[in-house]
Amino acid sequence: MNVTVERVENEATLKITAPAAEVNAGYKKAVQKIADQANIPGFRKGKAPRAIIEMHYGKEAVKQEAFEIVANKAYSEALNQEKLIPVSDPKVEESTFEEGKDMELTIKVTLKPEPELGEYKGLHVEKKEVEVTDEQVDAQIKDMMGRDAKMVVAEEGAVIEKGDFAIIDFAGTVDGEPLSGGEGKGYPLEVGSNSFIPGFEDQLVGLSKGDSTDVEVTFPEDYFVKDLAGKEAIFKVNIQDVKRKELPELNDEYVASKTEFKTVEDLRANYKERMQKAAEANAKAEYEHELIDLAVANAKFSVPEIMIEDKISQMVEEMKMSLESRKMSLDMYMQYTGLDMAKIRENQRPVAEENVKTDLVLDAIAKAEDIQADVDAEIAAISAQHGASPEEVKKIIKGNGTMGLLLANILRRKAAHVVIDSAK
Repeated sequence: MNVTVERVENEATLKITAPAAEVNAGYKKAVQKIADQANIPGFRKGKAPRAIIEMHYGKEAVKQEAFEIVANKAYSEALNQEKLIPVSDPKVEESTFEEGKDMELTIKVTLKPEPELGEYKGLHVEKKEVEVTDEQVDAQIKDMMGRDAKMVVAEEGAVIEKGDFAIIDFAGTVDGEPLSGGEGKGYPLEVGSNSFIPGFEDQLVGLSKGDSTDVEVTFPEDYFVKDLAGKEAIFKVNIQDVKRKELPELNDEYVASKTEFKTVEDLRANYKERMQKAAEANAKAEYEHELIDLAVANAKFSVPEIMIEDKISQMVEEMKMSLESRKMSLDMYMQYTGLDMAKIRENQRPVAEENVKTDLVLDAIAKAEDIQADVDAEIAAISAQHGASPEEVKKIIKGNGTMGLLLANILRRKAAHVVIDSAK
């Protein structure tokens, strides 16, 4: 078999010539395959001769079956011979296929990019030093105590602040017409919760019980009610009352009754330790992410659109599975948010593109560093994590057809450590 490859960036044209002997063998396999599936009176399956097969199914059907057999085999061998990795389905541009003659085949396909790596060792990004303050600890403890807070009427003349509950009557209009569903009486709105249209709650800050005002807002362009998207609205609002959360007193007695600790001091110390560890872990993850981002930015390559689209499809499928685990379908989510599939895919695009670029660069680093994947060690770690035997995990991985993905993830993780461990 003869193969020539013309490559322009990530698009390749493969010109393949397969000898007549391969074509003839393909015809024999095609006839046998059809015979094995055919129900022809007077013949057992697999026993009908070629002339009978062609009489019942037509010569063109046999030719098409033979072409698929020979072309698929030739394409697969061409990829292996030229060490090409496709990321799209092949498209046959031209073909010459006749029994007893060489097959001429021209195929176009999109290939996996081969990034030209820039600097990826000895990189430097600023590593943030983090220290949790007493104020941050107090804020977290206050949030915890908020679960036991009582709602009380604010003192006479109190002005609304963020965190207060404004008990309001409201009625909205758009273009002078009453807004369907835009009316309520005695509604408890937590100011600062962002549960109303953007800008609505901010205009209540500073008002007091008995005040009335016109709140002017604009519905977001992506508002779930499409007829209102981008429209201006006016809400006439009356403040019935102002209520605030009254937190319990923070003392040893309260701490002992509500937590596993006996004193306020013990509670603060525990919160601070956990918050510090979390802050350090987040700073470390951010630092490592920035190093990988820098290695990606230093590389030169272009990403085929199909790889981004495939990644988006994968992310949408993961989103669907996550929703279903919470007893919600993707259709319900779209109805609730007002998003259609096109908008969901558009929202996923930036992250999908970043992920594809990162994977490609890490794959290239793994190749450049000749990194080997220790699959057995990875399977042992997965087994220990899930309380299963390595044999059970191997069986599941093989059954799901995800061995290639496992290998890729191991190599990428090791490649990422080359970047991170060598950083200045």
